[in-house]
Amino acid sequence: MAGGASRQQDKSGGRTGGRVLAAASVTVVLWASSFISIRSSGEHFGPGALAFGRLVVASLVLGAILLVRREGFPPREAWFGIVTSGALWFGAYMVALNWGEREVDAGTASMIVNVGPILMALLGGWLLKEGFPPKLMAGMAVSFAGAVVVGFATSGGGASSVLGVLLCLVAAVVYAVGVVLQKPTLKHATPLQVTTFGALTGAVACSPFVGQFVSEAERAPMSATLQVVYLGVFPTALAFSTWAYAISRSTAGKMGSTTYAVPVLVILMSWLFLGEVPGRLALLGGLLCLSGVAVARMRGKAPEHAPGDAPAGPLAADPDEAAKSTR
Repeated sequence: MAGGASRQQDKSGGRTGGRVLAAASVTVVLWASSFISIRSSGEHFGPGALAFGRLVVASLVLGAILLVRREGFPPREAWFGIVTSGALWFGAYMVALNWGEREVDAGTASMIVNVGPILMALLGGWLLKEGFPPKLMAGMAVSFAGAVVVGFATSGGGASSVLGVLLCLVAAVVYAVGVVLQKPTLKHATPLQVTTFGALTGAVACSPFVGQFVSEAERAPMSATLQVVYLGVFPTALAFSTWAYAISRSTAGKMGSTTYAVPVLVILMSWLFLGEVPGRLALLGGLLCLSGVAVARMRGKAPEHAPGDAPAGPLAADPDEAAKSTR
């Protein structure tokens, strides 16, 4: 009986792990495609207007699904995390990224934004009292050097290119803060609730751009308007929902690591659809940014146990979960 129960538990865990992997994969691919659509539609929509249109579409789609599923409003305990992460991650992040991509190419923007996981670790060290291990600080130094290299590489395009690098760094910061705020919120509300009301909060935060969006939508070609719809439905409504589902069943550190694949996909898509490839120096700087994240996320070797020795604790096989248990 015990063996049967163990096998049943393993199968259940395997199914959950498979769903988390599938959800994370959907998120990564759709978020990568968003960099391409932002770069293209940004020729016809301003940063704030594009963010507002994208979030309105996402809010309508998610709201309809929420009504069909009858999940209702999230509990009171979840609202602080939803509103703050919605205003920062859905609102400020999208405006900063849209603006940054007007100044630098999609591939470079994606590499800079993906210093987000190292910022998550820094926030954990500060807010969660997890400390600042040497590897974290070394990784931060490498990523900072990469951002400097990217800024130097793009400075030939004028101050606006340096501004683009800084805006992408701002996007990385609010992305990291948004994830840190969202994770505990998912203990009180469902992924759909958190994503729906987060997108709605972001749309409200971007409401000052509604007039600009309407006037630009009237002049924009149909292809650009359809890209705004695509951004709202897929990289926002769907991808943020699959992200919330995955992170509610994993850790912020693990999920942050999955986004390492985004820049690779963005550079490939940018080459295929936009004919853009980062310059060699910008590419080197971007790789330094990602290398810094990898250094910060490196783990020491697990202690070796003699045959028959029990592990140090029930969570010893999962360092992220073990760290959580000590908080």
